[in-house]
Amino acid sequence: MRRTPHLHRAHRPPHRRPRRLLAALATAVAAVLVYVLTMLPAPAATPTAAQAAVVGNATHFDGLGQPYGGCGMPQSQLDSQDFVALNVFNTPGDYANYPRPVPPAQSSIVGAWNNGHNCGRWVQVTIGDYCNGTNDGAPGQPFCRNGAWTQDSYNGATLTMLVADSCADANAWCRDDPNHLDLDTASLGRFTRNGTTVTGLADHWNNRHVSWSYVPAPNYTGDIKIGFLQGAQRYWGAVSVSHLPNGVHGVEYYSGGAWHDAQMNSDMGQSFILNPITAGGTDFSIRVRDVSDSYLFGGRVYDFSLPAACSGTCSQPYTGVTYTTEGGSTTPPTTPPTSPPTTPPTTPPTTPPTSPPTTPPTSGAGGCTAAVHVTNSWSGGFQTDVTVTNTGTRQTSGWAVRLTLPSGVTISSVWNAAVDASAPATTLRNAAYNGTLAPSASTSWGMTLGGSNQSLGTPVCTASG
Repeated sequence: MRRTPHLHRAHRPPHRRPRRLLAALATAVAAVLVYVLTMLPAPAATPTAAQAAVVGNATHFDGLGQPYGGCGMPQSQLDSQDFVALNVFNTPGDYANYPRPVPPAQSSIVGAWNNGHNCGRWVQVTIGDYCNGTNDGAPGQPFCRNGAWTQDSYNGATLTMLVADSCADANAWCRDDPNHLDLDTASLGRFTRNGTTVTGLADHWNNRHVSWSYVPAPNYTGDIKIGFLQGAQRYWGAVSVSHLPNGVHGVEYYSGGAWHDAQMNSDMGQSFILNPITAGGTDFSIRVRDVSDSYLFGGRVYDFSLPAACSGTCSQPYTGVTYTTEGGSTTPPTTPPTSPPTTPPTTPPTTPPTSPPTTPPTSGAGGCTAAVHVTNSWSGGFQTDVTVTNTGTRQTSGWAVRLTLPSGVTISSVWNAAVDASAPATTLRNAAYNGTLAPSASTSWGMTLGGSNQSLGTPVCTASG
């Protein structure tokens, strides 16, 4: 029986409360001023690639909930153990419960968490002023009341941290301060100033100010990581995507001959629900959009299968998979150390076959070639892989391949290309993400066809630039 897909929500313990509060005296004017400044509404969160530094109050907490943090990743699988939580809601003075993810009709209350869309990003955090008054985050009370913000020897210490969790508690930290950060407690011992690790910061904290801004992933190499979540199976393909160069704003999966937007798993911004390539199958193909809504590595496609350990359902919180890649106009900084999945996907193919092409590649106008390989066949149909190579001396901005199909042969499905019905004969053009090819560069696309005659003739490739 087909299992009805459902949302696999993270188990989140009650959020941690502020620590080590210090009492002191200060003027009422300073307290009122701080309260007014921190209660001002913030602009709506936007998924931009960079942000000017902002200043907020900072608490700290002991670790992610089990089995997942707010982004849908187990703590053991994070790229860094220096991580932060962002506010889910921006509701100054309002501590009521609201649904997650925040529906479009209530978009005005979306906090820096941005319904999970800032998961997997990195922030540069700089230590700011210390509060010598009462700074407990009590609802409806100003921050640092009966005290003042003062500089000390920790000001200017920095650390780059990963967004991995969310803060939605009904207190002033998570509701009144739109720039609030909740930092991993252990990370307080890893801030550096002038090249030297600072000591004793956790003992002199009192939920002090920090300034922070989004930054690219530090020293990024390799490629993304993919893992199935607990409860995942062929009818509920829940995965988490991590090790991202610039966050993740969306995942698309290939199924039924077309690309589809994957549903986010609640508001766990690195977890998405996929359908397999074929109904009831165990093979998956995805491509990823980063926080700027650009395709990761120029539209690189990741092919993988449900692991044998998940033949019924995945029992572990996270089951990592290996994958193969295809397409894309750019490559990761290093070759990803991956291996083929345990069960090769049937559609689309993951790698070009080693056998020679069934028809010779030909140069067409515009300086490109197209080579067609038959990679699979069955009664009444077959599958091909087509490699387009730029043979010119200039970068292409697009390409087209014209085929002459035998009588009775029709195209059933296409991936990484699109049929141009307005062009002569059967013409297929590049997708939006793989038309740009440097000299000597190539890209692959594929199709399944109905019919038994596999003699596709001589393809004609035309490039534009």
